[in-house]
Amino acid sequence: MLLTSFVLPTVVLAVLTGEHAEAVIYTADWASLDARPLPKWYDEAKIGIFIHWGVFSVPGFGKYSEYFWWNWQGTKREAEIEFMKTNYPAGFTYPDFAHDFHGKFFDPDFWTEIIQASGAKYVVFTTKHHEGFTNWGSEYSWNWNSVDTGPHRDLVAELAAAIRKTSVHLGLYHSLFEWFHPLYLADKASGFKSQKFVFGKVLPELIHLVKTYQPELIWSDGDWEAPDTYWNSTHFLAWLYNDSPVKDVVVTNDRWGKGCYCKHGGYFNCADRYSPGHLLNHKWEKCQSIDLQSWGYRRNMRLDELMELPTIIKDLVTTVALGGNYLLNVGPSPDGILPPLFEERLRGMGAWLGVNGDAIYGSQPWRVQMENTSLPIWYTAKNTTVYAILLARPSEYLLTLHTPITTPATQVILLGKYPLLLQWAPLTPTAGLILLLPDLPESPGQAWALRLLGVE
Repeated sequence: MLLTSFVLPTVVLAVLTGEHAEAVIYTADWASLDARPLPKWYDEAKIGIFIHWGVFSVPGFGKYSEYFWWNWQGTKREAEIEFMKTNYPAGFTYPDFAHDFHGKFFDPDFWTEIIQASGAKYVVFTTKHHEGFTNWGSEYSWNWNSVDTGPHRDLVAELAAAIRKTSVHLGLYHSLFEWFHPLYLADKASGFKSQKFVFGKVLPELIHLVKTYQPELIWSDGDWEAPDTYWNSTHFLAWLYNDSPVKDVVVTNDRWGKGCYCKHGGYFNCADRYSPGHLLNHKWEKCQSIDLQSWGYRRNMRLDELMELPTIIKDLVTTVALGGNYLLNVGPSPDGILPPLFEERLRGMGAWLGVNGDAIYGSQPWRVQMENTSLPIWYTAKNTTVYAILLARPSEYLLTLHTPITTPATQVILLGKYPLLLQWAPLTPTAGLILLLPDLPESPGQAWALRLLGVE
């Protein structure tokens, strides 16, 4: 099989020479792959930006606009059928949209500046969605890629080059399946007993992406129709973890085959917009779109369908307090413009993190994640420091925290420019404190963080 050859040489070399006697060699099975420690950078990063961009951005219509082709020609949803009848001539095909996916205003350096301003520490960029169009010049996707058609540019390479001028980590989204690819449909018709699509398309493209662009994160998707044995996922991951150029730093998610969600992989996505509501014993990530109706760009997007900044901050804080990472999605227009309202939300998130980021980056869940009071208070911790994050402005100057156990060395500090220690007193001899708040400054996210030193 194609990828077996990528795994065996390292194993054989370790046995024959002893050079890798202390290295861990991962075998092509989930017990071995799931035992790989998650690279430290990912947990410390906490926040990423997701970018859905492809041919689907051209029609830019309907709920889940990135599914336009499937909604139109797959399920034949009435809204998409009427949209095409009204706006395009008879005989117009989905591939015809690619000519207008020109990206003439795509400026990867400007995108990168916005990503940095957002406070995000990693980015996940769409290399190929379920439509099969690749945002680089894939030799396995003749004339259905961004170099041969549309922009006539390697979009992945350009964004990767801009990102690598910064400390932001590069992640790449890749869909395993393609709705209408004839090889995939033939494999599907065989009950996934044949693997012509896997070995002729999927794996060569994945290997090319890794070797060429060296992403630190692979966000796999489109796995749910077929088992991981069809996708040859464990063999690919064994190569990725053992022999690839990113073997020591790469992070992967859990979408590697039907039944893998929340079970196998580097970290868990489980489902779009996943929020477990409690601590998990495994690292996880919530992917969430600013546009509540879609991941891709929508021409018919409305203001009341977008997340407001305080809602984003609340979502971010609760996710991190429960041990997750927060991946916030935007959908650029087909000409490469990030809609100004998306940019405003991202810069607002960065402004909030510029003041309160100490409570987020590199933090860990505390022994108690939140206090069940009328004022939502969530906790994070970093070494011996505890952070209490208020997700609403208190109605009074006196604030009660029931959970921290105070000591004679306890200090309370409001993150930001307030220069004085806050006055406090024990709530009871065993737990809690009551503290005097100053006039809280305006917050772009309507949330404030307190640093608690000397508490248990």
